[in-house]
Amino acid sequence: MPSVINEQAFAQEVLQSSTPVLVHFWAPWCGVCRMIEPALERVRSEFGESLKLVGINADENLRLTSNYRITNLPTVLVFKEGRLLHRLEQLHRKDEVKSSLEKVLSLIH
Repeated sequence: MPSVINEQAFAQEVLQSSTPVLVHFWAPWCGVCRMIEPALERVRSEFGESLKLVGINADENLRLTSNYRITNLPTVLVFKEGRLLHRLEQLHRKDEVKSSLEKVLSLIH
């Protein structure tokens, strides 16, 4: 399971990170969010220390959810050196998550 952060930790954990970061916006009621977590973990473990994975509960962090225009859950944002590089929305299958993320991450590593 990714480390769950809030708005206060976002700047340090994501924007100031020298490591690329996958930010998973989720909610407790979102079944698809829970379903894709193992795929996100697998991708993170394949990249080892060169990739960080954090989770943000969209219901509890409305300012971040609004700032990044999160309208669908799950949404995964990819950040590198504080910049938003890519967003994945409307993810429905684990294999779709893994292949999409691997394509994006191959471009930034």
